[in-house]
Amino acid sequence: MVTKTKILFILHAVGGVGVWLRIILPQLNPELFDFVIIHGKTDTDTAFTDKNGNLVKTYTTTIDRNINVSKDYNAIRDCIAFIDKENPDVIHCHSSKAGVIGKIAGAIKKKPVFYTPHAYSFLSSESVLKQKIYLGIEQVLSRFNNKVLACSLSEKNRAIKDVGHKKKKVLVFENGIKPIPKITPLRIEKTWPDRYICSVARPSFQKNVELTIEVIRQVQEKIPGIHIVIMGVGFHSPNLEKVTNLIKLYGLEENVTLLPWTEREDIFHIINKASLYISTARYEGLPYAVIEAMALKKSFVVTDADGNRDLIEDGENGYLIKDENSAAFATKIIALIQHNDKRILFENKSIEKFNARFNIENTIPLLEQIYLQEALN
Repeated sequence: MVTKTKILFILHAVGGVGVWLRIILPQLNPELFDFVIIHGKTDTDTAFTDKNGNLVKTYTTTIDRNINVSKDYNAIRDCIAFIDKENPDVIHCHSSKAGVIGKIAGAIKKKPVFYTPHAYSFLSSESVLKQKIYLGIEQVLSRFNNKVLACSLSEKNRAIKDVGHKKKKVLVFENGIKPIPKITPLRIEKTWPDRYICSVARPSFQKNVELTIEVIRQVQEKIPGIHIVIMGVGFHSPNLEKVTNLIKLYGLEENVTLLPWTEREDIFHIINKASLYISTARYEGLPYAVIEAMALKKSFVVTDADGNRDLIEDGENGYLIKDENSAAFATKIIALIQHNDKRILFENKSIEKFNARFNIENTIPLLEQIYLQEALN
């Protein structure tokens, strides 16, 4: 009988982090691996399953987004107890808070730890002081016995240049998805016109939806009928009021649809029917929504930000906009809407690039190899 390698995942299972695990688990070989999960008590009610459809053993603890000394101490204590009980070969932590908890628990129990930030927390704050605090925490914990398993080349560069990890301690496994199956009919009410562009972005500092609205204001001056559908509005959208106020200020109520969270199948339908995809994010890990749009053969106009620049090649499958330049953003959107030849060229390049680098069915052996090698060290 083959001895299996046990992987313990520690994560705050919300947003892209939760998506990552739900994509990865059904791809990993259950003949080679056993899996255990620790996530936050309020993260999700949906169970995780492996490739055979079996439920994965799951524990919960107090993994919260914000710093809370009491809760974080309890989470570290719980994780140490779960590690003692399960004796994993490798620990893989996801997101900043779970990374802190997992790296401390792993160091105490002398277990090898991988850490995938999915966009470092020091990029997430408007406060310079908080940025320095979060970066300082990352730098201190980088001295522990752990490695970064970056989800993009941009994240790898952050780990080395900003955090100070040694190059040999930083690996890369890029996010990916399975090819998207046949698009299903829309199951929610369609309240927007047939011709539109789209974005998946919750109103927040990271996603910078205010810039999206400013760009649409400028596009609307040249193309009055421009319409954008912004998906993912709802869960943790701290800037929603700012965005809705800006829409009213600019008189864009007929040009913007804000959609709350909806099923991924509906998101695929909306992206598939859109003329193009845009992102005004300040930073990303490696955004699933953009990968999905690539798989759906879209052209792009996006900010030249971490994550975006790993997926979009300027002038190849879209345009990268530097310095949040709204005028340049609007100009490129107008150009792609008005010039079908260029847009089609970009669309063909997107699907080609997806198949080459971001089809999880082709890339999963690399992750399996990384886990198995670390377990042997």
